[in-house]
Amino acid sequence: MSDDGSTTVLLVDDESALVSLYSAYLEGRYEVRTATDGEEALSIADESVDVALLDRRMPGMNGREVLRELRAAEIGCRVAMLTAVEPTTDIVDMPFDDYRTKPVEESELIGLVEVLVERASYDERSQEFFALASKKAALEVAGETSTDAYEALCEDIESVRTDLDGHLDAVGAEAAFSDLA
Repeated sequence: MSDDGSTTVLLVDDESALVSLYSAYLEGRYEVRTATDGEEALSIADESVDVALLDRRMPGMNGREVLRELRAAEIGCRVAMLTAVEPTTDIVDMPFDDYRTKPVEESELIGLVEVLVERASYDERSQEFFALASKKAALEVAGETSTDAYEALCEDIESVRTDLDGHLDAVGAEAAFSDLA
């Protein structure tokens, strides 16, 4: 979140009518920046962006390429792919935080932004866990569960969950004995 407490959302979609609609949903709650192509999105993306909502399929630079460039530029925003493209196992290696298939209603879009803003306060390993869980859920909804990539994703989730559980156990033990120190 920005230093002044406001949240900045970057909304990127090549359908200008959809950009207008989603922008109307979000304005008044968040500072909204809009772009109708990938190059424009990258020209207005900076460290003040908290959440980016990216369409996957755009002419020129697609959402996957925009995502790659945001990560390469080390812009630390949370990213959701907001797209009409049904997910396949190609999403497993994409470094986004959530995946939603359009269309989305106003309450779903606002809820998505709120969840992503909340996740930004989590430690890196917890953020990784939720990003992996989002990919797993998207693949399950799409019926893409009979692949090696899906199985590897499930294994990654278990590994991260085990690490998090171990960390929570250690923190709990420290807290339990902190009065004795």
